[in-house]
Amino acid sequence: MQRLLFTPLTAFLGSPCLRLLVPRVAPRTQCGCSCGIRRPLRPGQYSTISDVALQPGRGTVSLPSKAAERVVGRWLLVCSGTVAGAVILGGVTRLTESGLSMVDWHLIKEMKPPTSKEEWEAEFQKYQQFPEFKILNHDMTLAEFKFIWYMEYSHRMWGRLVGLAYILPAAYFWKKGWLTRGLKGRVLALCGLVCFQGLLGWYMVKSGLEEKPDSHDIPRVSQYRLAAHLGSALVLYCASLWTSLSLLLPQHKLTETRQLLRLRRFAHGTAGLVFLTALSGAFVAGLDAGLVYNSFPKMGESWIPEDLFTFSPLLRNVFENPTMVQFDHRVLGIASVTAVTVLYFLSRRIPLPRRTKIAATTLLALAYTQVGLGISTLLMYVPTPLAATHQSGSLALLSVALWLMNELRRVPK
Repeated sequence: MQRLLFTPLTAFLGSPCLRLLVPRVAPRTQCGCSCGIRRPLRPGQYSTISDVALQPGRGTVSLPSKAAERVVGRWLLVCSGTVAGAVILGGVTRLTESGLSMVDWHLIKEMKPPTSKEEWEAEFQKYQQFPEFKILNHDMTLAEFKFIWYMEYSHRMWGRLVGLAYILPAAYFWKKGWLTRGLKGRVLALCGLVCFQGLLGWYMVKSGLEEKPDSHDIPRVSQYRLAAHLGSALVLYCASLWTSLSLLLPQHKLTETRQLLRLRRFAHGTAGLVFLTALSGAFVAGLDAGLVYNSFPKMGESWIPEDLFTFSPLLRNVFENPTMVQFDHRVLGIASVTAVTVLYFLSRRIPLPRRTKIAATTLLALAYTQVGLGISTLLMYVPTPLAATHQSGSLALLSVALWLMNELRRVPK
């Protein structure tokens, strides 16, 4: 009976994802023969998680704090990877103009795609009732519709996968008691943000499905809602990655000097600037501002174009004028790469651990790579593969900026 009850549990706990030792294996001693005999363990001392789980009267796995932190840290690292995948896939969906192909939203019902010709025809007929088909894609064939539909479907299904990756393990770890009080609050916030992100995505899509009788512009989602959708995804990504790195990477005991304090503050400011630059890309994508001035370093024939302030009041230009939006993105990009360069040279003046130096060097290399990708995307009129790589590069740059911040964090007393 005991074998029947505990065999699945031991198989699960012995799997590669949870094969952790706690706290240590008792050493073997020789008894004068060819076999080794394990030294008796003290009461309450166990060699593996499985030993803990199989103790009589124990209903939960009680991991030591460090081992539990490693498990939770790896889980959040995987979660941040799924969020990055959702951001990249969402960018490709936007670049291929596929985001408005699914005109309704159902949490469970839409998980099953159309299979028969009749179901595809019905789905296509629903799409034909909305502005994007009437104004932009009125000559679209069913085969072309299937492509954009599957793009949006993949993005939505990936979003559901992200939700499951957060919520199910969080419930398991909570039940097992592997989350500290501080982690419980943070994990609850992350799971809540995942759910909010899904609702915000549909709220964004709805803005592109609305009829606008007085407008003949290409139907597109609101750039404000797109920025909110991307911004919340970036917050979720950064919070998950930061928590994961804090749990997995041992802290350096750095000597608190004035130079280190200045470097730490500058690293925080640089990471914020990189975040803001990535967020401004949502307005570029939402307004197709990458197709306005396809030249560099000048915008057309001048450094500052004449149509920067065509809208009234002036503040509208920052968020609704494609020329101003592209100009702002350029300025933020140049400011970001300048800040990263200064940060790198500041880090060279302080004795830092090898891992921290690698983070600073990687950040510098990625910053200049990202600038090159951005300029190439602009000059080549925003080809989808290059633009998607540029968007992915912003995530990579933000990730390394967070890594460097984590390397420089203060050791609590």
